[in-house]
Amino acid sequence: MAFDSSANPVGDISLKANFHSQQSRCRANSGIKFIFYAVVLVMVFSSAEAYDPLDPFGNITVRWDIMSWTENGYLAQVTIYNFQLFRHIPNPGWTLGWTWAKKEVIMTVVGAQAAQQGDCSKFKTAIPHSCSRSPKIVDLLPGAPFNQQFSNCCRGGVLSAWGQDPLGAVSAFQMGVGYAGTSNKTVKLPKNFTLLGPGPGYTCGPAKRVPATQFLTPDHRRASQAMMTWNVTCTYSQFLASKYPSCCVSFSSFYSDTITPCPSCSCGCQNKTNCIMNTSNQLLNITAINSTRKDDDSPLLQCTHHMCPVRVHWHVKLNYRDYWRVKVAITNFNYGKNYSMWTLVAQHPNLNNVTQVFSFNYKPLVAYESINDTGMFYGMKFFNDFLMEAGPAGNVQSEMLLQKNKETFTLRQGWAFPRKVYFNGEECMLPPPDQYPSLPSSAQENCAPFLKLAASLVAMILSIFLS
Repeated sequence: MAFDSSANPVGDISLKANFHSQQSRCRANSGIKFIFYAVVLVMVFSSAEAYDPLDPFGNITVRWDIMSWTENGYLAQVTIYNFQLFRHIPNPGWTLGWTWAKKEVIMTVVGAQAAQQGDCSKFKTAIPHSCSRSPKIVDLLPGAPFNQQFSNCCRGGVLSAWGQDPLGAVSAFQMGVGYAGTSNKTVKLPKNFTLLGPGPGYTCGPAKRVPATQFLTPDHRRASQAMMTWNVTCTYSQFLASKYPSCCVSFSSFYSDTITPCPSCSCGCQNKTNCIMNTSNQLLNITAINSTRKDDDSPLLQCTHHMCPVRVHWHVKLNYRDYWRVKVAITNFNYGKNYSMWTLVAQHPNLNNVTQVFSFNYKPLVAYESINDTGMFYGMKFFNDFLMEAGPAGNVQSEMLLQKNKETFTLRQGWAFPRKVYFNGEECMLPPPDQYPSLPSSAQENCAPFLKLAASLVAMILSIFLS
C-alpha cells in the first residue's frame, strides 16, 4: 500500500493545538508536583530537625500542675523531666521562659527564682516576685536557705541524662500565680515556652492539657489529684545549637602504622586566630586569662588542625581468637572549660556483645528492640566522671573487650570502627571512610596459599630425608 504524503492542514493544526495544550498541562502538573514535593520536604526536614535516631523518644518535658486555688490565682508545681538518654544540661543550668496569656504575675516562688522582677510599680503592698509578662525562671544554687528549697531543686539548673542518672534528671519548683483565674474555665495556658540548656538548641511546643496528675502519699495508701495539668515538650536540635560540631574522632589500629586524624577544621576554624599554642610562655598565662573571663563562654582552645574542644580516639588494640580489644581516649583541648557528668555514645554492630569495660561505666542504649548496636560510656563517680581542662590531666581513657561474632567480624574496610560517636549529646565529626586505617597489602592478605605451599615443601623435604 502506498504512503500518502499529502498534508492535512486542519489535522496538523488540531494536532499541534492538542500537543501544545498537553505540553502546557504537563508544565502545570510538573510545577504543581515540584511545589508539592518541596512542601513535603520542608515538612519532613522541619519535623525531623530535632529527631535523633539514637534517641528517638528523647525530650525535655515540663509538667505544670495546679495544686490549689488561691484568692485570685493558684499555687502550681512545675516539674522539668530530662527524658534524653545521653544529653544532660550542664552548668550554668536550664532557663525556662514563657509568655503569660493574660495579666498574670508571679507572687511567690520556692525552689527557683525569676531572673528579672519586672515593673511592679502598680503594687503598693504584697509586691510580687515577678511582674514580667515573659518571665525567665532559673534554678537556685546548692546551699540555698532551707525555707527557699523545694523537692528536686537547688542544683544550679544542672540536669543529668535520663540514661545516666534518672534521679538527677528531674528538677522542680513551686510557684504562686496571681490574677490568673480561679477555676479550670478561667485559667489560660501560658504560651511561647522557651528552654535554654544552658545555650540554644531546644524548641518547645505549645502547652497541652493532659489528665490531672495523681500524687501518692508516702505510704501509698492515698492518692491526691492536681486541679489541672498541662505539659510542654521541648526537643533538641544540634543544628540550632551550633553551626559546627563540638567534637571529632580519630582512629588507629594495631595492624596499621597509619593514624587517621580528625578532619581539618572539624569544628570550624573561626577560633584559629585566638587559640593557644602549646608552649610554656602562653600556658603560664592561662590561669590569669581564666580569672578575667567571668561570663565569657567563648572557647579557649589549644591550637590544633581540627580546632575542636574535644577529641575522641578509637584504637583497635588487639585481636584474639574469640575476642577483640578496643581502647577509647577522650581529650579536652579547651583551657577554659571542664566537663562533669560527661557521656560518650558510640554506635557499632559488635556492641551487642560487650564482655567487659574496664574503667568506664557502660550502658546499652536499645532505642529499637531488635537492634542493640549503641552504647553509652560515662565516668565512674569520684574517679573519672570529671574531664579536666586541657593539659596533662585533660583526658580520660578506658579499654573494652568484645566477643566476636564469627559471621560478621572482620578487620577489613573499616568495620572495626564506630559508625557514629556522640560526646555530651553532640554528634562528633568522623574522618572520611577512605582514610580509615587499612589492612596490609594483598600479599599479606593472600598468605593462606603461601602457608599451604610452605607446608607442602616442608613435608616433601622431610619425606626425602626420612626415606
